[in-house]
Amino acid sequence: MNKRYLNIGLAIAIGGCFSACVEDMASQDFQVQKPESVALQEELNSYQPLKTYLDHSSAQDFTLGAAVNLQEYASKGVMYRLINSNFDEITVGYGMKHGAVVQSDGSLKMEGINSLFEAAAEAGTSIYGHTLCWHSNQNAIYLNRLLQPLEVSSPAIANELDLASAKKGDLSGWKTTGAVSIVENAGLGDDARAFLLQASSSEEPSSLQLSSPDIAIDPSKTYELIAFIKSDGQGEGRISFEGLLGEDASERDWTGSGNSSATFQTGISWKEIRFRISGFEAETFRLNFDLGYTANTSYWIDINTMYVYDPEGEAGVQNIVSNGDFEAGEAWGGWGNNSTRGLTEDGMGYGGAGKAFFVSNPSLTSGFWGVQSLYSFAEPLENGETYTLSFWARGDAEGIIRPELQSPDYSSDGFGQVFITTSWKQYEYSITVSAADRGRFIISYGEFAGTVYIDNVVLKSASVPGGETILVPKEAEEKQAIIEGELERWIKGMVTASAGHVKTWDVVNEPMDDGNPYELKTGLGKSDLPTDNFFWQDYMGKAYAVKAFQLARQYGSPEDVHFINDYNLEYNLDKCQGLIDYVAYLEAQGAQVDGIGTQMHIGIHSNKQNIAKMFEMLAATGKLIKVSELDVRVNTANPSPEILEEQSEMYKYVVDMYHQYVPKNQQYGITIWGVTDSKEDANWLPGERQGLWTQQLNRKPAYAGFVEGLQGL
Repeated sequence: MNKRYLNIGLAIAIGGCFSACVEDMASQDFQVQKPESVALQEELNSYQPLKTYLDHSSAQDFTLGAAVNLQEYASKGVMYRLINSNFDEITVGYGMKHGAVVQSDGSLKMEGINSLFEAAAEAGTSIYGHTLCWHSNQNAIYLNRLLQPLEVSSPAIANELDLASAKKGDLSGWKTTGAVSIVENAGLGDDARAFLLQASSSEEPSSLQLSSPDIAIDPSKTYELIAFIKSDGQGEGRISFEGLLGEDASERDWTGSGNSSATFQTGISWKEIRFRISGFEAETFRLNFDLGYTANTSYWIDINTMYVYDPEGEAGVQNIVSNGDFEAGEAWGGWGNNSTRGLTEDGMGYGGAGKAFFVSNPSLTSGFWGVQSLYSFAEPLENGETYTLSFWARGDAEGIIRPELQSPDYSSDGFGQVFITTSWKQYEYSITVSAADRGRFIISYGEFAGTVYIDNVVLKSASVPGGETILVPKEAEEKQAIIEGELERWIKGMVTASAGHVKTWDVVNEPMDDGNPYELKTGLGKSDLPTDNFFWQDYMGKAYAVKAFQLARQYGSPEDVHFINDYNLEYNLDKCQGLIDYVAYLEAQGAQVDGIGTQMHIGIHSNKQNIAKMFEMLAATGKLIKVSELDVRVNTANPSPEILEEQSEMYKYVVDMYHQYVPKNQQYGITIWGVTDSKEDANWLPGERQGLWTQQLNRKPAYAGFVEGLQGL
């Protein structure tokens, strides 16, 4: 490296003095020399674009890449021209990730990406797909919403279907064909019963059938039927009728999807069947669950939530607490002990979705009433009436809260002590109101030091028919199936939409844990995760990356190149080995991993011996090796000439070690992440001077160091 670059920063700083003196010096017939800052910058500017320094006769497969902002590149401004003239490939920092593409309904928004594809194609620049499976920059709110408990609310209208015997475990009044029974603890909610229908063979649909008792109705009205059903695998069923005018085998829109079919499909998750029926022959009819379609399949139908009702019937109030789910943005009031209260961010409610109400109490108080929250009813509760209260709650510690129904004179009907744990739990209580002026709902927190989170508060009169709400957590098996399906839908959609534009993918990004470098990262047990974090491996297990690579191969081209990528491999050689071991595991499980990417967000004082050893270890795998996100920090906003020289030398050293330890047939290439120095308000390394160019797009000494490295390839 030419040491004259040591003087660039100093010369630039004093260049103003030279300029100011030029006119005076000229008037005295002095011969003026060009300022050193100008001369040295001119020498940097005399370098050719970076990619011209690659000897493609010996490194024709080496790819020189750069990180870009999608909008900035697609707009075809100055950065578009700089990138295209210096680099072969681009990596989008955020725009192609799950969080940027997947919308709140699960659809993929591709307009911005398509504009990127068009701009890159016009320039002849390739695109590195970044990234298909990662824990960060995900639409975690959408994914967590899919995993939140099933919320089942029965209508606040009388049920015309007589379930009295079935709720007791008795099939009296029901007709059955085939293996039909009632089983304990198999329905929705705690201690709930369910009908169990078991198909041993596939015969006629009615060979396995459950028929209801006669249901009394008004023939002139339309009724709605609700049922929840699941099976132990993929199943199929229908509901036929006795007592309808020629409709017992008609197609229906079983689930409100907008599509009608002769049958509905079932699976391991509870499915709601809901549709309306009319055209009755008489004042009674029966409904039949026909489930004889699929052999060796078991079906469960929840008993408590089976409903046949008149939607136009008289309804009672289901929840006296309006906005008990806190989604309308209204927090309750409260006071005491310098406590605070409000609504959480979206995604912090029960089940990892929506909002919750929180109260933070800094310390225990002398009385449990020392900290309280308040919700006022629209009108006082009815004296002598029994009310049921249910809510979900958790704390950042354990402690006691006390809910009560209170009057203006502070007398109350209390629900007693509620012990709150650090995990979400549903609490349910009943109480009979003993005064005519119970007009508010109070919760006291004086016995809890910390923050309590409360969600899905329901208070209703016990005499109102129906109106119960059940929150049913999904089982681990259900969550795995849901997340596997979402990963496939995302990878399929992204890879197929990118066909012809993206031939190299960062399939799995940053899998290894920093503290336990031979283990995968996890979000389990962490309550302070960013709202865009979602750990696919927590639901799919260690083989989550196997599935990701297989899906990328299935929906892409056989010639596509697939990478796994991680950071700090040069900082922690155990993590490097952990990643290498994980790649071996993936391939043993049937995945094809073409290459390993090392990010290399390093500094001027990073351990050079470790950098060399990392390349040696990675090369020994026989895989393609890519430096996927290279930048070199200087840890100051005002680097001295000496620091700029150290940065230049480090850029050169990385390329030299890559060349020395990685065989040419394994050299995929190097991508520069810090193309320019970062602005003070940048998302990435704010205020750092890590780039090859300044913010004003002037080349830095680092540019020359990087060029010298490239010339050695």
